[in-house]
Amino acid sequence: MKRLAILGSTGSIGTQALEVVAAHPELFEVEILSAHSNAELLIEQALQFKPNAVVVTDEQKYIQVKEALSSSPVKVFAGSKSLEEVVQWDGVDMVLGAILGFAGLSSVLAAIDAGKHIALANKETLVVAGELVMERANKKGVRIIPVDSEHSAIFQCLVGEDINNIEKVILTASGGPFLGRKTNYLVNVKASHALQHPNWTMGAKISIDSATLMNKGLELIEAKWLFGLRNDQMDVVVHPQSIAHSFVQFIDGSMKAQMGLPDMKLPIQYALAWPLRINNNFKRLDFKDFPKLSFEQPDYKTFRNLVLAKEAMDKAGNAPCVLNAANEVVVHAFLQNKVGFLEMSEMIEKTMASVAFVEHPTLEDYQHSDAEARNYASEFVKKSQLSIY
Repeated sequence: MKRLAILGSTGSIGTQALEVVAAHPELFEVEILSAHSNAELLIEQALQFKPNAVVVTDEQKYIQVKEALSSSPVKVFAGSKSLEEVVQWDGVDMVLGAILGFAGLSSVLAAIDAGKHIALANKETLVVAGELVMERANKKGVRIIPVDSEHSAIFQCLVGEDINNIEKVILTASGGPFLGRKTNYLVNVKASHALQHPNWTMGAKISIDSATLMNKGLELIEAKWLFGLRNDQMDVVVHPQSIAHSFVQFIDGSMKAQMGLPDMKLPIQYALAWPLRINNNFKRLDFKDFPKLSFEQPDYKTFRNLVLAKEAMDKAGNAPCVLNAANEVVVHAFLQNKVGFLEMSEMIEKTMASVAFVEHPTLEDYQHSDAEARNYASEFVKKSQLSIY
């Protein structure tokens, strides 16, 4: 029985993880659930899975959750500091880090410091502070098992392989809803268009990142730290069918791919059950349904976020942290129809040029760079709004 702390349990990854848990009660037990502000769903999950404790990081929701669970033995805590404490409890065997964005970093670091293995769905944790995170994980003997479909694919392809035999890792991208579109079309698209991903069901922020190809840029940075790769060992290929989830090319020229239907529950289950591979009733891939699988190069000229992410990865230091913070701000603004689709890249680039570079950042440097980048990006959003009127 593996006892889980599921951080971000009311989000897309968290709810699917609980579906996996519910299907395998003989293997998994929920010890901790956490949410930011979706108190109603957190309460519902707590009543169903009966964890030892729940944490609502929006402290204004504490009373609502506390009163709703008053007749149950579930402990209720509030605030991000409480979250950092409960993930270190002895009753936790593995932590699923599925809190969106920079906010997920501190709880994952706390869990690593306590020696807990991590199923990592929060790619921003490694984008922002990959060197620091992996250094701490290696020191504590903690395994970080990726939940992203692409990184899970690479992880699975490397089972039984010597990591030194990797020549190249190739991440696949669906291309999102605007595959093949040019700037004259993208200048007019709205959030409602960008949220319509052709293959995957994801949260709003990740859907926008997929539409801009920023998601793939962040995944490149994540892969670098997860697998100890050089920047020139990674590439991206557009694969519209989303059947091959990534490739590993070895020094002898042979390649491995992990394939399957686009369903996030598969990599979630693999990460939670690792090192086991367990049965399920998920729909199986039938090649008769996919007689043609196609691959093409990304359009770097139109989807500039992928270029910006590569630049941040090459520059290193606090540059990926700044990239991520600016992206979170502008995506939020785009979802509110405050900025245009193409403006997002412009604002991210301006923010990257505005924040002072730190070559060897500490955790405090990352926190300061994140805050500074958010301030700059927010100002660019405001200026854009003013220019409209």
